[in-house]
Amino acid sequence: MFIRKLSLVSFKNYAELVLELHPKLNCFVGDNGVGKTNLLDAAYYLCMCKSYFSSNDQFTIRTNDEFMILQAEFSKEEKKEELYCGLKKGKKKQFRRNRKEYERLSDHIGMFPVVMVSPNDIQLIIEGSEERRKYLNGVISQYDKLYLEQLIQYNRILAQRNRLLKDFREQGSQEDLLDILDVQIAASGMEIYRKRKDFISKFIPVFNEYYHVISGGNENVELQYDSQLDEGEFMGLLKESRSRDLMLQFTTTGIHKDDLTLNLDNNLIKRIGSQGQQKTYLVALKFAQFEFLRRIKKIPPLLLLDDVFDKLDAKRVKNILRLVDQESFGQIFITHTNQDRMKAILHELKLEHSLYRVEKGNVKLIGEEKNLRTEKKKP
Repeated sequence: MFIRKLSLVSFKNYAELVLELHPKLNCFVGDNGVGKTNLLDAAYYLCMCKSYFSSNDQFTIRTNDEFMILQAEFSKEEKKEELYCGLKKGKKKQFRRNRKEYERLSDHIGMFPVVMVSPNDIQLIIEGSEERRKYLNGVISQYDKLYLEQLIQYNRILAQRNRLLKDFREQGSQEDLLDILDVQIAASGMEIYRKRKDFISKFIPVFNEYYHVISGGNENVELQYDSQLDEGEFMGLLKESRSRDLMLQFTTTGIHKDDLTLNLDNNLIKRIGSQGQQKTYLVALKFAQFEFLRRIKKIPPLLLLDDVFDKLDAKRVKNILRLVDQESFGQIFITHTNQDRMKAILHELKLEHSLYRVEKGNVKLIGEEKNLRTEKKKP
C-alpha cells in the first residue's frame, strides 16, 4: 500500500500543492517551521480522519482561508483508491472514499493503516495517563472496529453518568438511573479491558525485540498495562465507588483511568532516561506498532518518520536504518533539517527514493527546477 499522489489545498501553511510520491521512500529536507511535518500530517489525516497534532480540525485550515481540502490517490493491493477530505470553517467535514461519502468516519479507521513517529511522542512519557490511553486506542482501533465502537459507546455512557452525578444534589435520588448506566458502562468497559490486556500481552515481545535491536541490547525496558479492573469485576468496583462518585460528582473507577507503565532498568524512564534513551523507547514503541499492524492487516502501514534521527547517536541511527531497509517495510516518509546528512542516510540505505526540498510552503523535487503546485480548488 502506498500513496501515488497527494494534494493539499489551504492545509496549514500550504496554499496549494500536488506531490507525485515514490512508492518506497520519500524524504523531505528543510529548515524548521517550513512545513515538512505538515506533509506527513496530511498523509496521516487521510488515513485516520484527523490530524496527528491538532485536536481541533479548524486549526488545519490555512490562516485567512475559509476551507481546506486533502486528496490522495492510493495503490492498495494493486487497486486504485481515491480519498477526499473537505472542511469549511464552522461546518462538518466531508470524507469520501472513491467518491462515496462515509456515514460514519469510524468506518474508515483501519482501512489505510498508518504509524507516525514524531518529537511530539515525548508526551507519552512525560504527560499523564490520557496520552498513553490515546496511544492504546489508536493502535487497537486500526485493526478492531468493534473496539472503536465500544470505546465510543463507553465514552458516551461515561459522559451521561458524570452529568447524572453532578445533577444528583439538585434533582434528588436517581440511583435507579445510575443502576442502568452502571450495567451499560460495565459491559462496554469489560470488553475494552479484555482487548487492551490481550493486545499488550502480544505487543510486549515485539516491543522488547525492537528496543533490543535499536539500542544495541545494553538496556532493559518494561511496558506494563495498569487497570483498576485488575482488582475485580467492573460492576463490583462501581458499587464500591458509588458513594465516592456521588461526593466527587464524577466517575472515579473504570477503563478511563487505565495507564501504561514505561520503565527503563526497573525505573520510570521519564525519571532516569536520557533524551536518547527516551527517543529510543518511543521509536521502538512505534516500530513495534508498525510490525504488529503489518502482521494483522497483512499489508505494511505507511510509516511517517518526523525528525526521527534527532537526539540519537550514530549507532542507534544506523540500527534504525537497517530496520527500514528490510522488505517488510512499505512506503516511508522521512523529514530532516540537514540535506547533507539526509543524503548520507540515503547513501547508507541504497533504496530508490525521491528527495524534496521544502521552503515556506513550497516543495521542490531536488534535481528539478519546477515547484510542485496546482490551482486552488473549491470544496
